Amino acid sequence: MPGSLRSSLTPASPGSDPTSARPIRPSATDDWEPAVAADAREPFVYLLTTRFTAPPGCSRQCPLPHMALTVSRDGGASWGAQRAICVCQGSKSQFDPTIEVVPNTGAVYSVFLNGDRAGGFSSVFVKSADHGKTWTDPVRVYGNVAWTDKPEIATSLSGKDVYVSWNGPQGGDLYVGQSHDFGATWRQQKLSTGDRYYYAYDARVLADGTAVFAESSLVYAGSKEVTGKVWHHVILSRDGGDTWQNVVVAKVATGEECVAEGCSPDYYTGQASVVSDASGHLVAAFEGASATGRPQRVSIARSRDGGRTWSAPQALSVNGENATGPRLASSGGGNVRIWYMQTTNDDPDTWNVWYRTSADGGASWSAPVRISDAPAGAAGYVHAGGFDEIYGDYGEVAVTSAGKTVAVWGEGFSYTGPGGTWFNVQR
Repeated sequence: MPGSLRSSLTPASPGSDPTSARPIRPSATDDWEPAVAADAREPFVYLLTTRFTAPPGCSRQCPLPHMALTVSRDGGASWGAQRAICVCQGSKSQFDPTIEVVPNTGAVYSVFLNGDRAGGFSSVFVKSADHGKTWTDPVRVYGNVAWTDKPEIATSLSGKDVYVSWNGPQGGDLYVGQSHDFGATWRQQKLSTGDRYYYAYDARVLADGTAVFAESSLVYAGSKEVTGKVWHHVILSRDGGDTWQNVVVAKVATGEECVAEGCSPDYYTGQASVVSDASGHLVAAFEGASATGRPQRVSIARSRDGGRTWSAPQALSVNGENATGPRLASSGGGNVRIWYMQTTNDDPDTWNVWYRTSADGGASWSAPVRISDAPAGAAGYVHAGGFDEIYGDYGEVAVTSAGKTVAVWGEGFSYTGPGGTWFNVQR
């Protein structure tokens, strides 16, 4: 089994085990679904997570959970104090963090779900021009859409053009909100009809201005039971968001259901990622099973024509193990990096995070390396063979200004937790 491999990523604290992943906050906290972004020009890294404790310094009318930001000024070698990016008076709770750095300016953009006291959720945009110290007031990206879920953000090189995809109130219909004035004002488009429920998990704006979202769509037989095939898509606009193309990259069978406490059957189903590693060349990652109810495998597909057509899937995870949640990053020049979560010895209650790289645009890949390699007992849910359960819907990977990989993910006792946000940083 690949579990014998030694990690090539290191934790951020000097003097600690050089092969171990670490929680971003080792104290008794509870957070999940982390997002990460890195500045391409300076050594700033931004880690945003959903924190289930009150924001520091806020004792009344605080959203719970809230968006908690941690900033590294040295490429992940050390981290500052955690702080709320928006106390957002009147908000009951916040979920689904997304965060990006504007490549040419270093400004930081974020979109997240902001819940009202009546129990509704809507996606809002905030930004920071001082490396996360202060943030603008939230701006609505959703217009008159009554409800939103699972937002994903992408920005152009200048930060002027910003795109956010989410699923809406009519059975998970696909929406895109877009701003062409640095996030000040927004317009919205509904891009789907029918019974497919869309989830956005990754997005890019390419150097030529093309906006690309990685989405997965499902058909539900009940509230959480999936029927039929899972479709993995890229959604593209080459004209500044005026029109959009929906390309199906792969159709796969629904895999194993989640059996952890509090988990819904569709928890591992329907996640995708996309990256551009060279002009006109895209790599997409996704998971799926060979037959209904079988273990999922993580695969990639490649496009040489800007996402119009795609290669046949190439499997990266181990056959017979259940795998999910692939996340991609690239530093250009054909370099592609991926991590994904995979069970250990076919045990549905033991997971690890695996990392691989490609130097030729995804044609060939390095051997898998286990990066969720904290020693047994590092937390109550961490054991010699792995951790108990994936905690939260998100996790990401980014490339620092020094070309190093930063990977973040969630681990916990079960779907209901508690758990924590974990990270590992490349040497």
